[in-house]
Amino acid sequence: MKGIFQPDLLVGRVALVTGGGTGLGLETATLLASLGAHVVIAGRRTEVAQEAAESIVGQGHRASALQVDVRDYPQVEGAIARIVQEQGGLDILINNAAGNFRCNTEELTPNGWRTIIDIDLNGTFNCSHAAFEALSKSKHVGRIVSIITSYAWSGWPGCAPAASAKAGIQSLMRTLAVEWGNRNILCNTVAPGAIGDTEGARRIHEDAGRGAHELSRVPVGRFGSRADIAAAVTYLVSDAGRYVNGTDLVVDGGRQFCFGTA
Repeated sequence: MKGIFQPDLLVGRVALVTGGGTGLGLETATLLASLGAHVVIAGRRTEVAQEAAESIVGQGHRASALQVDVRDYPQVEGAIARIVQEQGGLDILINNAAGNFRCNTEELTPNGWRTIIDIDLNGTFNCSHAAFEALSKSKHVGRIVSIITSYAWSGWPGCAPAASAKAGIQSLMRTLAVEWGNRNILCNTVAPGAIGDTEGARRIHEDAGRGAHELSRVPVGRFGSRADIAAAVTYLVSDAGRYVNGTDLVVDGGRQFCFGTA
């Protein structure tokens, strides 16, 4: 994907990617760094975040790692302050940290519900709120991109906490787009469809014996890739997306229009 963007597209930007140590987060962090941004990878597991940052640095790009639990507001606030102190500011926030598991709702425990809501929805609020001041001062126009899913508006049987959290994130980003649009911050979401090369897709679709069913609902006839999502995020945080605010960029090969059992 790097070849389709100008190599200096994001030079001078500082980006924070939560949950950036693996999967979609790592793919996005790597692409942003390859285009000139200094990427800070945040994750609960220090060793995972550090390994990801070292991998990016090993490719000749700029990256660092921070141990951050997005559920802990003081910890998030401290991480943002450290980034501003060490890097001089913050231009891009990618809210990617998330959790999910498949469970019929009648069997779901209150703790299971709270866990996903806390990571996905509360974590997105914590990071966005804590980053407000720094992003509002960005000379490139601050950007927040939150990763959701098209199931946020269609429902997601077996994944009620994640569907509800993502719907909440969608509404939060639309609200912030209106509130913060004149405060030098653009807020959008990217909604991936079934992304074949991720752990989440394996657990939610393949391990549940739903791989063929999910593929049958994708008009383009293939699962998406992590690179597809990273490219969509990059568009939104680049100058090409400077008038895009409050949008849900759906990257699902058209699956949202194929009605039937999710």
